[in-house]
Amino acid sequence: LSVEVEQKPKLSVPIPLLISAAFVDASNPCALAVLILLLATVIAAKGKNRALLSGLAFSLAIFISYFLMGLGVYKAVTVFGMPKYISLGVGALSIVIGLANLKDVFWYGKIFIMEVPLSWRPKMQEILKKVTSPLGALGAGFIVSLFLVPCSSGPYVVILGLLAERIDISRTLPLLVLYNLVFVLPMIIITFAMYFGSARMGKLEAWRQKNLRLLHAIAAGVMLFIGGYLIYNWL
Repeated sequence: LSVEVEQKPKLSVPIPLLISAAFVDASNPCALAVLILLLATVIAAKGKNRALLSGLAFSLAIFISYFLMGLGVYKAVTVFGMPKYISLGVGALSIVIGLANLKDVFWYGKIFIMEVPLSWRPKMQEILKKVTSPLGALGAGFIVSLFLVPCSSGPYVVILGLLAERIDISRTLPLLVLYNLVFVLPMIIITFAMYFGSARMGKLEAWRQKNLRLLHAIAAGVMLFIGGYLIYNWL
């Protein structure tokens, strides 16, 4: 008498891989710069208490915006239903993103940068400098999330491509939530560090500027590893 044991289907994205990609996204220099500018503006205008609420509202808006964008991309990609080619495609994309970040380690500012385009920055800063309330920060978060797409969506697209290998929305939603929680976690940490007095916006911005190449090097290493891992699995 043989008893069949039901096996749970494997997740299309290993949790460590998903968290690594989200960490790369979260450590992107332009995402950190946006929050630092927002908090500095609100602190100057309304003080720490208002800045705390504004920072949390901004992080919430980024979370909701990226979650909804991710859900839309996931739905679009699942239409194709070709897991092998999707995996190879996102693997190749991951390697391209890794090489682009590697370029910024050695030749930062040459040709292009893996951050918010320089031509967009004045408009983004104009929006952020008008924020003086949590409600304004919430609205700014939704708007600014569009500016962040070119510099911080690469790892997200790679993960969404992998999630699309299995058309199972019940398993995808928790993974999307986890990814975006990791993505906004540094924003929340910086916000609380500012409130409890252990972080100064000027020092944080100076640290960000000093470590731009290091942040790009981390992103390059993780994305090249993910790309190699995906392509190797199908060879």
